[in-house]
Amino acid sequence: MSLSLKELRRRPGRFGVATVILTLIAILLMFLGGLLDGLTAGNTGAIRAQQADLIVYSSTSQDSLVRSRIEPEQEKQVAAVEGVSGVGELGSVQLGARIDGKGPRDLVPVVLFGYQAASEGLPEPPTRPGEAWADATLKAEGVEQGDTVRVGPARSTIKVLGFVDDTRYAGQSTLWASLRTWRMVQNENRPDARVTPGISQALVVQSSPDASGLAGRIDEATDGFTSSLTESEAIDALPGVAAQESVFNQIIGLTVLIAIIVVALFFALITVERIGLYGVLKALGAGSGRLFAGVLLQAVIVTAIACAIGALAALALDAVVPAGSIPFTATGARLVDSTVFLLVAALIGCAFSLRRVLRVDPAQAIGGGQ
Repeated sequence: MSLSLKELRRRPGRFGVATVILTLIAILLMFLGGLLDGLTAGNTGAIRAQQADLIVYSSTSQDSLVRSRIEPEQEKQVAAVEGVSGVGELGSVQLGARIDGKGPRDLVPVVLFGYQAASEGLPEPPTRPGEAWADATLKAEGVEQGDTVRVGPARSTIKVLGFVDDTRYAGQSTLWASLRTWRMVQNENRPDARVTPGISQALVVQSSPDASGLAGRIDEATDGFTSSLTESEAIDALPGVAAQESVFNQIIGLTVLIAIIVVALFFALITVERIGLYGVLKALGAGSGRLFAGVLLQAVIVTAIACAIGALAALALDAVVPAGSIPFTATGARLVDSTVFLLVAALIGCAFSLRRVLRVDPAQAIGGGQ
């Protein structure tokens, strides 16, 4: 082990190529993870902001907020189910927003939500019509607190009271208003899909701690009119989210496989160069396990250096990317996961050198044979 550390200190150039290649792989892996997290956050923020135990859609909506429609009668039935501690209405409409300082045709896509229940992610709904909280990504479009934006073909005016974080939906910035404001904007800009008081698109349900099987009881109470999903199920039901995660995870898996191959090839070559040295060390009493532990230590240190550089690069990119531009988010959990993946890849790659280390015969190695 001490010899391995001394070699790293005295001959760092020998490990330079492997360190550079693994650093590039680490940067790629962490950037891919950051893009996946950024895209997922941009698609699902509005759902996660509800902090809901269940989200209830109409059964004919295919678990889509846009196609869902909940009647007042169904809301009463849901609220009466045992285990339901709170019910809030939710509605949305996707429109183009005109912002002061931009051209009349320079529209910013937004989703206006009408909501009833505050949560950890959302403050209390505005009390006055025509007011809303705005997602912080709209700051990048020049929106400031107190500004008025005009949404939809009817150019309905919405005054921005302040900003909330991490509430994007379908990759678009959001505005969070009262249900009264949502219905007003919906009816002004989507006359073909008018909504009357009491109508909503979904229900945000809070449950008591011991309310097991609540989703099934809700759907049974409404005679199958509703489809009740947990927050994670509602996120998976969003268009493209599951497919997006699947594609990125396959690319990440392929990147880890490449790391295994790189480590395996590099330390296999290193082992071949050290056959004579290993023979001498074995003749002096060093066991194969101790020699292989030295190889593992070197691989772990080289990989850890590469991961540290990759993590710093990901954090730096996250710091300089403006909100609402590139969907990139460097989270601690993702960086730790990527580091663990690469360290495991390094250990697996080194395992391919184990057989050669075990087969070293001191007499043959010192004599020049193999």
